[in-house]
Parts: sequence; structure tokens; C-alpha cells
Amino acid sequence: MTDAEQPEPPVHAEQPEPATVDDANDANDANDAEASPAPSRRRPRLTWGLVVPVVMASAGVMFAMSFQTAQGRDLRADRDLPQLIMEGDSRVAEKASVLDGLQKEVEALSKTNAPTDEHLSSLTRAADELAAPAATTKVRGAALEVTLDDAKRTADSLPDGFTADDIVVHQQDVQAVVNALWTSGAEAMMIQDQRVISTSAVRCVGNTLILQGRVYAPPYRITAIGDIDRMQQGLDADASVNIYKQYVDAVGLGYALHTHSSIEFPAYSGSVDFQYASPIR
Repeated sequence: MTDAEQPEPPVHAEQPEPATVDDANDANDANDAEASPAPSRRRPRLTWGLVVPVVMASAGVMFAMSFQTAQGRDLRADRDLPQLIMEGDSRVAEKASVLDGLQKEVEALSKTNAPTDEHLSSLTRAADELAAPAATTKVRGAALEVTLDDAKRTADSLPDGFTADDIVVHQQDVQAVVNALWTSGAEAMMIQDQRVISTSAVRCVGNTLILQGRVYAPPYRITAIGDIDRMQQGLDADASVNIYKQYVDAVGLGYALHTHSSIEFPAYSGSVDFQYASPIR
């Protein structure tokens, strides 16, 4: 074909631009606006007019509870803990004295009525047979006294590797001496001014010892009646006591032995009832 005969190129119709996402959203919003009537008023919000009365009521309840608890006293007043401990110790000592008096009164009445009461007489004889093992009678004999005391130095003066805990006597130190003396044949024992038995609990809080409701500060004195030589050998052979002696040499803890040719122990006046165990029948 010649150039004059070539057909003209087809004319393309103008295509519309594709709709975008925003356009679709605008159309949907317009349709929703036409379909749903506009709200007549906004949803009411929580205002301070309601919050303030609730807060004030809660504060009033808290103030009332605080007043009821305090009863006019300062709830944050500092407590004199040492004074409270001493007062409690004094009350326990007073009660123990009353208990001793009542026990003596019961014993006297029992002896008075025993001859005329066969059942009471049998119970009295059984109690007399168990008196020595139960430590309910006085006992006298030669004794060995062990004294444990805190080191007379400050924590700042300790060698490297030692702490403040190493210069005070702990519960395990007292218990180690007590166990060693019982194991080596002690017949009777006292810690400080109290008679103790095999079930007496030795507890320490900080550098104070609590024994049968009484509180003691160091030095701690453990005295045992028995064969003195045997008890000394028992202390020398006990592993826990030897560990304590190592700290005696290292940081200056107190450890001393003293013998008594004759000493009397009072009767044990504490409870003999088992709370967490029962005897085997």
C-alpha cells in the first residue's frame, strides 16, 4: 500500500482513572451518613460532680478506721524494743515464781493427804521414782561450768575473710556445748540461772539467748553436774566445740572452763508435756 492508502490509527477512548482506597472510604462514609440519622446528643461522660463525692466518702471511711485503731495514740510512735523485752522478761520471771510456789503447795498437800488416799499414795510413789530423771527435785554435786562470750573487738578490726557474725556467740555454739555435756554423762544442767532438761530449747535472736521464755545477754554460762573429767574429755572431742575454739583463736571469742567441787541446782519448774512428740510406750 502507498502512504496515502494507509489507514489512520484507531482513536482510543479515554479510560477513567482507577478508584483509590481513600475514595472508596469516602463513599462508604457518605452512604453511612445518609443511612444513619445523626445522634440527637452526645453520650454523657463521668464528671467531677460524681467523682468528688465518692473520693470524699472513701477518705472519710479511712479516717474513721484510723481513729478507731489508734484510739487517740500515735500509730507511728517509736517503740523502745529493749524496754519491751525487759518488761516481758520481768513478767515471765514473776509468773515462774508464782508457778514454783503453786508446785510446792501441791506437793505439800499431796504429802498430807497421801496416807489416807490409796490412789494418791500410788501416784505419789510413782512421781517420786521419776523425780530424778524428770529433774523435778534439787540436786547437788561436783560441776563443770563453761562460759561463752562475744569477742571484745569491733567488726572494723577483723582480719580479712571475717564478718561481724564471727565475733558473737550463736545458738549453735551454745547448743554444741550443751549436747557435748549431755553426751559425756552430765546428770543435771543449768543455763544461766535456769535448770534445763534434755527437751529444753535453746534459741538465740541476734546476740541474745531466749530460754524457757526468759531473755539473756552474753556471757552465757552452762553448768553441768557429773563426772568432771569425763565432761572435759567430751568437750575436747566434740567437733562443733572445736570449731568454736578455732574462732576463739582467730577473732577472740570467749571460752572458759571452771570447776565447782559442790554446787546445788534447783528443781526444774518448766513444762514436761510434749507438744510435738509423744513418748514410746
